This record gives sequence, structure tokens and C-alpha cells, in this order.
Amino acid sequence: MGSTFMGLETSKRGLFTQQSALYTTGHNISNANTLGFSRQRVNMEATLGYPGTGLNAPKIAGHLGTGVQAQSVQRIRDEFIDRQYRQETTKLGYWESRANAISQIEDIVTEPSDYGLNAALDQFWSSLHDLSASPENAATRKVVIQRALHLADSFNYTHKQLSDIQGNVGNEIKVSTDDINSILKQIASINEQIQAIEPNGYMPNDLYDARDVLIDELSQYFPIETERVKSGGNALAIAEGSLNVSIKLADGSKIDLVKGKDFAQLDIMDTSNNKLDGTDLTAGFNEIKITGLGGGSISYNQLAPSKGKLVSLIDSFGHGNPPTGYFTDTLAKLDTMANAFIKEFNDLHKMGFTLADGTTASTAGQDFFEGTGASGIKVLDDIIKNPNLIAVSDVQGEAGNGKNAIKLANMKFNKLTDLNGATIQSFYQGIIGQLGVDGEQANRLQTNSGTILLTVANNRASVSSVSLDEEMTNMITFQQAYNANARMITVIDETLDKIINGMGRVGL
Repeated sequence: MGSTFMGLETSKRGLFTQQSALYTTGHNISNANTLGFSRQRVNMEATLGYPGTGLNAPKIAGHLGTGVQAQSVQRIRDEFIDRQYRQETTKLGYWESRANAISQIEDIVTEPSDYGLNAALDQFWSSLHDLSASPENAATRKVVIQRALHLADSFNYTHKQLSDIQGNVGNEIKVSTDDINSILKQIASINEQIQAIEPNGYMPNDLYDARDVLIDELSQYFPIETERVKSGGNALAIAEGSLNVSIKLADGSKIDLVKGKDFAQLDIMDTSNNKLDGTDLTAGFNEIKITGLGGGSISYNQLAPSKGKLVSLIDSFGHGNPPTGYFTDTLAKLDTMANAFIKEFNDLHKMGFTLADGTTASTAGQDFFEGTGASGIKVLDDIIKNPNLIAVSDVQGEAGNGKNAIKLANMKFNKLTDLNGATIQSFYQGIIGQLGVDGEQANRLQTNSGTILLTVANNRASVSSVSLDEEMTNMITFQQAYNANARMITVIDETLDKIINGMGRVGL
């Protein structure tokens, strides 16, 4: 004989299960706009049938179902798409940072323009041409000095601005390192919470989501690899466990950064064995020092090339001793150009003769510029104070002779050995041209990586994100199932009422 109250128990299970599904639907709807949230579903399964096996089991016609139960609440996630998303995030992190660095350099040099270094050179050559036509004119001589001062200031300004941005990149490396260390600590903390919850048979889906958001953030800095470790105990088969996180190196090997609740911390060290923060531009990147877990260090050659924001920042700032990087190389080219300009101009200037005045006779020219590199170039104070010291004539004592000024002005067309046979301005144009090519490449690859990442993100959203239309449909479905189970309980209640209160009352 079947159980009298089995129908009540069956419908009660149905009520509770549909109620759980409704609550989960409400949770999904509430988090429709939450960053990183993955929609959840209740995995329902039929409970064991009646009767069970055994010698004393009643013999009835058939094996009756006993209802439904919520086996687990699972988030919907595709691990393959997650891995693909993080790979593209790593690529985008590199090219986005590279494009930003080159854009900042372009903002400084502002070429072609009416105010850049190239324009300052043209104005200086033009003033020398004017001086060759009127070598005795004091006003024209003063114009040459002012143009020379402007040219030197342009060199100084360009060098200082590039150095300042290089320092900012170094500081960004420090800030990024602090962010990486914070992420590693948070991942380890979430792992510890998951290890405490899963052995009790629960699925901490919201903790999984929070951890995945951190993994996504970490993947923009360098290539990572993850490994799941089961929690044991009564953990469900579909429980995700704690997550080990490693950095992938160029040779395919990896170094652990998070293992369960244990985590490493990173320090970016320069060639002076100090933490790299952008204050010392002469010391480039040397290594990533790892403390905690297995410890160790990572050199520049071990880092995966063109992958991750951290490598991009290091490539821009400079690495090695002497440092080699985008900013250091650009500054070195600017210094080479300035030194070649100073040497050639001073050599030509010393071939001429100064203008005699009432107290001083005409003499051979001296150096016009002094200093070293783009940051140190300046006009001699003596020439600033006495414009007559500009050696315009190529013959001593000829006041109206401006032939050496023509040579100085035509230096614009001189091919210099120190610049590999290029002229001053063609060498500078080569720097600008290379900057344009590199910027175009960085922008193109940034766009390509961003487009691919957007496609992958859309694929992930189609799997994991909350669809309000779908949730509304589920809500109606579960509500109707809940109502039907409630109605079933009413029917059984009426049946039992008839049996209990109506039987044995014949004739009453």
C-alpha cells in the first residue's frame, strides 16, 4: 500500500524547488548590470522513486516518482571563451600602452607645425641668410641671437618633456606593480573563502565571478595561466575549487603567483638595484623580483614579447644598462642630433671673423653654441652680450663681408658624418617619420586587438550575461510550476479531508 501522505511530500518538494528557482531568477535580474556577473540556474533532479529496494518493500504497481529537488545552483560559464578573452586582453594591454606612449611623444614634437624644432631650425637658417645680406646691421645680428636662443630652447624643451614623460612611465610601472600585487592578494583571499565553503556542498558562484573579474584585470599586465584545484570534502563534482595563477614566460615555462591561499608579491627592480619608480632615468629595468611562494626573479629576456601592459611600459621606459627603450632611444637620437649640430656649426663659425667695433678689432670666430646634448645646448653668454662676435665675414677686417654667414646658413644642406650622412633636418625628419610609422603600427594593432576582444566579449556575454527577456520567461515558468504544486497540495488536502473526516460516517 502506498504512503498516505506521499503526495503532500512530493508537492512540497516541488514548491521548495520552484521557489529556489524563482529566487535564483530574482538574483539574476538584480545583477543584470553587475560587472562580471554570470547568470545562474538551479539544476533540478528527480528524487529517488518509491518504494526503495529491500525485503520489506511494499509491492505496488510501478515505481512511483517522489518529486524534484534542487541539486545545485550553478553559474553559466565557458572556460574556453574565458581563456580566449584573457589572451586577447594581454595583447590589447601591450598595444594600448604602446600607442599611448607614442601619442604622448607626438604631442611633444608636434610635427609638422609652426612651433616645433623643425620650424625653429628653419627660422635660424633664415635669420643667417638675412645677416649675410647686411652683416653690419646690429638689429639683424640680434635677430640671429634670438633665433639661436629659440632653437636652443626648443632642443631643451623637447628633451625635458620627453624625460618627464619617461619618468611618468616609470611611475606608471610602479603603480601597475602595486595594482598587480593587490590583485594577487585578493585572488588568494577569495581562494581561501572558496576552500572553506565548497567542502560543505555549496557553490559560491558570486565568489567565482569576483575571482574571474580579478583574473581578467590581471591578464592585461602579462600572459597568465590558471589551474583549478578541487577543495575535497563534500564538494560537488561541478565545484570549481581554488585557482592557481602563474605568469607565462617567453620559453613556455611558468612561475606561480597564487597557489590556493598563498600568493607572491612583485617588485620591479632597476639596474641600480632600486625599485623602479621613474625617478632615476639613467637606470633601466633589470628584473622582476618575486617574494613569497617559490620566490625567484624574471629578466627582460624571459618576458613574453609584445604581450601585456607591463612589458609595454618596460619597452617604453627602457631596460638594461645603458637602458634601451622607446623613450631612451628617442632621447639618444635627439642628443646625437644636437651634438652633431653644435660641432658642425661651431666648426664653421670659427672659420669666420667677427665685426670690429670702436674698441675691439676683428678676430677669428669662437664657439657659438656650448653644452652637450639636447638638454645642455645653449648660446655662449659672450655672444649674447655682444652680437658683434658673430663671425659673419670670411676675411678678417671686411665689415661688409657676409660670406661666412652664407656658409652657416647653408649648413642646412650639409651631410654630416655623425648623422650617417644625413643633414640636420633630414635626420630629425627621420626621427619623426619613424615615430609616425611606429604610431600607425601601434594604433592599427590596438584597433585589431580591440576588435577581436570585443568579438570574444560578445561571445562570452551571449553565454554568461543576464537576458532580462529570458529571465522574465523563466520567472513565469517557475511561477506557474509553483502555483501548480500549490494546487496539487490543495487537491491532496481535500482528498485526505474526505478520508479522515468523511469515512465511517454512513447515515449521518
